[in-house]
Amino acid sequence: MSPDLIYQIALTTIPNIGPVQAKILVNAFGNAEGVFKAKKDTLEVIDGIGEVKANSIKQYNNFASIEDELKFVETHKIQPIFITDPSYPQRLLKCYDSPTLLYYRGTANLNATKIISIIGTRNNTEYGKQVTEQLVTELKPHDVLIISGLAYGIDSIAHKSAVQNNITNIGVLAHGLDKIYPAQHTSLAKQLLLNGGLLTEFRKGTLPDRHNFPKRNRIVAGMADCTIVVETANRGGSMITAELARGYNRDVFAFPGRINDSKSAGCNYLIKTNKAVMLTDTTQLVQALGWQQKKIAKQPQRQLFIDLSPEETVLMQLLQERETVHIDEIFLKSGLTSSTVAAAMLNLEFQNIVTSLPGKMYKLV
Repeated sequence: MSPDLIYQIALTTIPNIGPVQAKILVNAFGNAEGVFKAKKDTLEVIDGIGEVKANSIKQYNNFASIEDELKFVETHKIQPIFITDPSYPQRLLKCYDSPTLLYYRGTANLNATKIISIIGTRNNTEYGKQVTEQLVTELKPHDVLIISGLAYGIDSIAHKSAVQNNITNIGVLAHGLDKIYPAQHTSLAKQLLLNGGLLTEFRKGTLPDRHNFPKRNRIVAGMADCTIVVETANRGGSMITAELARGYNRDVFAFPGRINDSKSAGCNYLIKTNKAVMLTDTTQLVQALGWQQKKIAKQPQRQLFIDLSPEETVLMQLLQERETVHIDEIFLKSGLTSSTVAAAMLNLEFQNIVTSLPGKMYKLV
């Protein structure tokens, strides 16, 4: 656990200091500890800080509660991800108001090559359910990470369909990791942990209050290459998320619905006002995002003269399935111990079969 973590968590709890100011401060002092140890007059002259915010920093005295948070994080094997961490979602980092610190439980790579968000109404129709399930099922061959908000309706349908199709997916929460809301999705959340994860910016004990959901929605919008609105009324969280995605300069797609169906009124409005591209099938989405699979000549010669151990063979098979694979996914799917995987991967690298990439990713040479 990083020695700077106590200061990183504390930085998120200082009155008058939000994500924008926190990013400015970290850029100025290099890390969270540097922010707390800076002199008041040095803080005051930083753009966007001033006297009031500088006083809030210097008068902060709530480190005791942070110690309690640290124990919770360690006990439940939660991964805190600060904005300077290489594993922080880089798409989200580009958003001006990206969260200062994320709390993550899971195995999915938050910087996967292809990420989409699927959102919609909590009170879906059968049409919305069918569209969501068809979309997710047809995305299976494209090695995509799906993100949604673990809410009732379209969100949960997207998560359940992803689980059924063995597609990696992440639920973004509007509260701390000490609870699941709605409680009826506790079992679903456990399934997500097996092939994906749960992500939030909120500390334990944070309730799913109304004002937390727009904050949650900006993570859903900011982490993805595009946001897909399946079914929504003219007002609500999905419309907020779509607007956030547009503000982050991300693609927004919407499925059209009947003109007299209130559950599709929001989608139809987004399409009518050119705030979203009308989506009718998965092929259109794949083409729009440039995800067409390119035929690559196979190179069986790579293995002809290589004597691999059974463990190395398992890892080779995993790496052949995907262009890049995160080390956590290798551990999970191989069923091997961490020390065995480390030794086998090192041997494959020595033989110039495998190469390591930033963010604990690996690929075949």
